[in-house]
Amino acid sequence: MPLDAPNDTSLSRKAMKAELLDAETERQLAYAWRDHRDEAALHRLITAYMRLAISMAAKFKRYGAPMNDLIQEAGLGLMKAADKFDPDRGVRFSTYAVWWIKASIQDYVMRNWSMVRTGSTSSQKSLFFNLRRVQAQLEREARARGEDLDQYQMRQAISMEIGVPLRDVEMMEGRLAGSDFSLNATQSSEDEGREWIDTLEDDGAGAAEIVEDWHDTKTLRDWLVAAIGSLNEREQFIIRERKLRDQPRTLESLGVELNLSKERVRQLEAAALKKMKKRLEEESLEVQDFLL
Repeated sequence: MPLDAPNDTSLSRKAMKAELLDAETERQLAYAWRDHRDEAALHRLITAYMRLAISMAAKFKRYGAPMNDLIQEAGLGLMKAADKFDPDRGVRFSTYAVWWIKASIQDYVMRNWSMVRTGSTSSQKSLFFNLRRVQAQLEREARARGEDLDQYQMRQAISMEIGVPLRDVEMMEGRLAGSDFSLNATQSSEDEGREWIDTLEDDGAGAAEIVEDWHDTKTLRDWLVAAIGSLNEREQFIIRERKLRDQPRTLESLGVELNLSKERVRQLEAAALKKMKKRLEEESLEVQDFLL
C-alpha cells in the first residue's frame, strides 16, 4: 500500500479491505522477508497491518498535525517494525509493531512541537512527559498529610521523584508556562478533563528493547522455575528461604528447623545451587543448538 495516497480517507478504505493474517501466515511472511528479502512478502505483511497504523495515527490528531502526515509516520514505524521483527521470538507481529508505530508518531509530534525542539536530553524529555502528572501526585500526597508545599519545596520534590537536577525542573516549568503550553491544556469535557500530555508515552526504552526484554525475561523466568523444579523438596525449601525471601534466613535458623547442623545446611545449599546451574547451562545449550 503506497504511503503517498491522496488522502487519509482513501488510505483508510484500502486498509479496511486488506486481508487479516493468521499467526502461521504472518510468521511465514516474516521468515520470507528476513531470510530471503522477499519484497512481496514484506508488502503483504505491511498492507495487512496498515489498518493498525492508521488507527494509532488517528489518536494523535488532537495535536494539530495533518492526518496524512501522522499516517506517513505511522507507516514508517510499521516498516521499521517489519524490518526488525524476529519471528523466532514467538511474539505476534502486531504486538511488536505497536511499539514502533507509537515511537515513530511520538517522535514526529516532538519534532514539530516548537517547545520541545531544545528538549533533547533524557532529563528534559522525562520532565516534559512527567512533570505535571508528578506534580499533581505530590500535591495530593501533601494534602493527605495536611501539608502545603511552596514552589521551591515542590520543585525539590519533583526533582527527587523524577531523578533530574533541580535546575532542569525550573527550566521546564518556565517552558510549560510559556506560549507553547498547549500539551498541558485540558481536553474536552468528554475526556474527563485530562491534559494532552497525559496521552503521550514516557520517554523510556525503545520499541525493540521493550518487546525483546519482555520475551527474554519470561524465558529466563521459565528457566529458573524449571531449575528449581529439578531440586528435591528439602533443597527447594532451602533455596526459597535463603535466596528468594526479601530477608533471607540464616543457615543456623534453617538448621534448627530441619534438625541439621549449620554446616550441613550450607552443603545442601551449595549442592542445590550447583544442580540449578547445571540445569540452566543445559537450557542455554539447547537454545544454542536450536539457533545453530
